[in-house]
Amino acid sequence: MHLINMLRKRLIRYLVKAVSIFLPREKALALERWRRGREEFLKYRRTDYVIASYGKSGRTWLRILLSRYYQLTYDLPERIIMGFDNFNRLNTAVPAIFWTHDNYLKNYTGNRDSKRDYYDKKVVLLVRRPQDVAVSQFFQWKHRMRPEKMLMNKYPPHGSDMSLYDFVNDPNVGLPRIVDFLNLWASELPRIKNHLVVRYEDMRANPVEQLGRLVDFLGAPVTQEHLEDAVEFSSVENLRKLEREDYFWRSGSRLTPKDRSNPDSYKVRRAKVGGYRDYFDDEQVAEMDAFVNSRLSPVFGYIDDASESAAGTTDQAASRG
Repeated sequence: MHLINMLRKRLIRYLVKAVSIFLPREKALALERWRRGREEFLKYRRTDYVIASYGKSGRTWLRILLSRYYQLTYDLPERIIMGFDNFNRLNTAVPAIFWTHDNYLKNYTGNRDSKRDYYDKKVVLLVRRPQDVAVSQFFQWKHRMRPEKMLMNKYPPHGSDMSLYDFVNDPNVGLPRIVDFLNLWASELPRIKNHLVVRYEDMRANPVEQLGRLVDFLGAPVTQEHLEDAVEFSSVENLRKLEREDYFWRSGSRLTPKDRSNPDSYKVRRAKVGGYRDYFDDEQVAEMDAFVNSRLSPVFGYIDDASESAAGTTDQAASRG
């Protein structure tokens, strides 16, 4: 069945590319988004668990933490990272997980203004302070993003000379878009029957405790020794070392530097809570903070929390629904 699904996926991808040659650019992009949404839908309907996040919110780190934990718990091969169902096919005790940045599924289902697609799923929502996400997005766009993805998701074209400050304020890719994403999730969380909110800042402050919450939510046995090992293995220093060594080469380019001589091209870059302040003057930081404070829902605990130490998760954000 897995082979059949792969062949069908490649055939549809080929057909969409072939048809798109004859379409206006906007229609071709819409068709490609529909194709990607269909691929996501096929995964979505085959799983109970969803891990959703805005891009650059710490998902790769979370994925490696979970990968290591499951490898230790179920004696699975190392040097690979969890995908949708690759660990599940090795051991059915590991759930298939639909990892999504929530970009394309709505283009297939039509549920653009709600999270109706997730109401009956078990959902983990990973969130991070919008200002840090925006800065990390800039370096992702500048050094790692493929030109076709830039075009499809309304990023500045490849090679554009946009400043970091202009990028984080751009409505298509910066703070306005990130805040809108989080606000929609905040308004819809009460309708998702079984959910867990994980804050990146809390993961950094208390990784063992937060990973334990996540593992328990995903239905795996919680083992302190495995939690501590997974956290140590997934430290920033070790992941940078593993990225330089292409340790996860079997999992494609997800954890591979684009330019080994440029630290900003690494997937594991700084991982610093509140690091956005290092790139702007005081006036610019105040402007960004004021925007977030005035526009972002308080559900996730980022309002008037300007310190670099992670604040405790709010009661709403810590609930499972």
